[in-house]
Amino acid sequence: MKWGFTGSILVGFIVCAGASLHAQSPLGQKGPSTSPITKETRLELIHTFQDEIIYIRAMFPMGRKGLTIKDGVISPSADDVQKMIAIYGPAMKPGDVGRITGVQVKNDLIHFELNGGPIKKKKWYQHIELGAGGGTAPIAPSDPAANPRGSYVDLAFDKYVPNLNPQQLKQLLRPVFDFDAKSAEEAFLDTVPPKAKEAIKNHQVLVGMNTEMVIYAKGRPPKKDREKDGDTEYEEWIYGDPPQDVDFVRFVGDEVVRVETMKVDGQKIVRTQKEVELAPKPAVAAETRPGGAPSLRRPGEDLPTDSPDAPRSSSPSTQPVPQPPPPPPTGGPNMVGN
Repeated sequence: MKWGFTGSILVGFIVCAGASLHAQSPLGQKGPSTSPITKETRLELIHTFQDEIIYIRAMFPMGRKGLTIKDGVISPSADDVQKMIAIYGPAMKPGDVGRITGVQVKNDLIHFELNGGPIKKKKWYQHIELGAGGGTAPIAPSDPAANPRGSYVDLAFDKYVPNLNPQQLKQLLRPVFDFDAKSAEEAFLDTVPPKAKEAIKNHQVLVGMNTEMVIYAKGRPPKKDREKDGDTEYEEWIYGDPPQDVDFVRFVGDEVVRVETMKVDGQKIVRTQKEVELAPKPAVAAETRPGGAPSLRRPGEDLPTDSPDAPRSSSPSTQPVPQPPPPPPTGGPNMVGN
């Protein structure tokens, strides 16, 4: 009887400990992956979280210092963050809507840039300086008072970034981000036809899509080529590298007109028939000359083409050229000649 009581306590302790470890698992499953992140998972995470709309759940101070999460603990501490906010002010606070504008997977952490990051990026022309009299000055100096309301979050690990899926990563970011808000992709998908919406979810490109749809479906292209087919200029976006499938997406203007896929086995699939119909863009009104614009006509002069019965020609070289009126006479009964 004594052994049974002790055994029950021991079994209960083991069960409780196992449940506690399961509850504290940072991945919310059996435990963290023991293998480093793969290249495919890295690309999937970047594609999933780039430009994601989120709600903020923690205070972010202004300045170059962001937040770090490791083992579920945020640093700097809440007290230190409050001290920084008292000096520099808040960049973001709980309840604010933010955007993840950059994702970098490094050796032992994942870096998330928020709202453009804490450092204001200069335009290219702000790096140009002109010199005179032994000194230089920028042609467009930056505003020292301008301070972007951006920051960052580093999700740190012990030795390396484990092989996580997007849902596991969202759970690890739960202390600072709330992903219950609509993402940019979800909001965009509500505005496209059902067929295009399904293709974007499956990372497929259909003939007839526009550039924005292709970016949501496949991401920004690693390679671009500009070519010319006769008088038609086009741009080709290239996705993939051998020995994987390679997709060549051809745009004329803002519309996909051709999709060519080179399969691993050497098979080539070309699609040119329009597969999705989009609402036509509003027509641009023909350019008209404002009433006050200057004219080469003489006062009261009409061109032959002003008459509705006059023949018209599409070639400018065949239009009749108006002749100037004859000069006024140099003599007359009331004029005295030399």
